[in-house]
Amino acid sequence: QVQLVESGGGSVKAGGSLRLSCTASGVPYVLQCLGWFRQAPGKEREEVIISDRDGSATIVESVKGRFTSSKDNRKSNTLSLQMNSLKPDDTGIYYCAADRRRCAQARGRFNYWGQGTQVTVAS
Repeated sequence: QVQLVESGGGSVKAGGSLRLSCTASGVPYVLQCLGWFRQAPGKEREEVIISDRDGSATIVESVKGRFTSSKDNRKSNTLSLQMNSLKPDDTGIYYCAADRRRCAQARGRFNYWGQGTQVTVAS
């Protein structure tokens, strides 16, 4: 059974940085589409970064130039989200998601989700 576990959330002041990690276990095949989502209080969950196996990525405009997602080369089953220049609007629960399908098929209906980790950015 595939499990995704996020870590690295916390509280920072505006302008600070955080690095989230998502570790996958129980994966019997390649997860071709990986993503980060977030849900702010009172809002719907939104897509932050979606990365396909071919290296292509879709990034929400509000985090471009500040957030980057990458796979940890030392731990092939770990996905990271580096968040810099954080703003209060970045506050929310961050989720990682994964799917064995390519992103064109997986987007909007990821099969695997983590439990989420809280990120709070104070002004």
